[in-house]
Amino acid sequence: MVNPLVVLVPGLGLDEREWASVRTLLDAASVVVALPSMGEPVGRGIDLRVEAQAALLAQRLPHGEPLILVAHSASCPVAAAVASQSVDVVGLVLVGPVTDPAAASWPRLFVQWARTAVREPWWQLPSLLRQWAHTGPGSMLRGMDAVRCFRTDLALHSVRVPVVIVRGERDRIAAKEWSAALARASNGHLSTVGGAAHMVPVTHPGAVIAAVDRAGGRPQGPAAESSTRTSRFPLEP
Repeated sequence: MVNPLVVLVPGLGLDEREWASVRTLLDAASVVVALPSMGEPVGRGIDLRVEAQAALLAQRLPHGEPLILVAHSASCPVAAAVASQSVDVVGLVLVGPVTDPAAASWPRLFVQWARTAVREPWWQLPSLLRQWAHTGPGSMLRGMDAVRCFRTDLALHSVRVPVVIVRGERDRIAAKEWSAALARASNGHLSTVGGAAHMVPVTHPGAVIAAVDRAGGRPQGPAAESSTRTSRFPLEP
């Protein structure tokens, strides 16, 4: 059996650098696929709606081989839309997924972001600032505006592959209730990462590795018991 290729999609304003630690730990082949506002600056006239981004992601994916699709934050709706249609995607991992319909307005989004930002470790800020500068604040605002009202939960009803939802226990963007709703919608598994906030791929890459293993049907370690629908990961050193 061919081992699935792990395809990693950056979050809003981020690029391949956010997945560096995850790729170091992965024992499978991987590739990062960037999208406009998610690893690439947005050109004039670019359609950033989830449906358009999903079509672009589908075009950029390798074809004819099994894939595990891993997305973070604002790229999660795009990945969910692709997974609902692609015959190559055999597993889906959504890390810190948006967009909670209860917090789709700009004021509520800002409150979520602010409540989460203060819970992030500050050592990652220099790298994040460089990535945000590369993408550009205008591109980020346009990207978020295009995705904030998309119903990721409804898209997941059409996904027929194993789904793992990963959230940090201190994350207010991917809140506990919202993440649990996504797990129910996809008949998937919810993993909560102890001590983490929103930037799980950077601060707790091991939790992403465990989620990839689960989505790909690989044996699980003691941190993720196969007999439960939810699991918790301890704080990584």
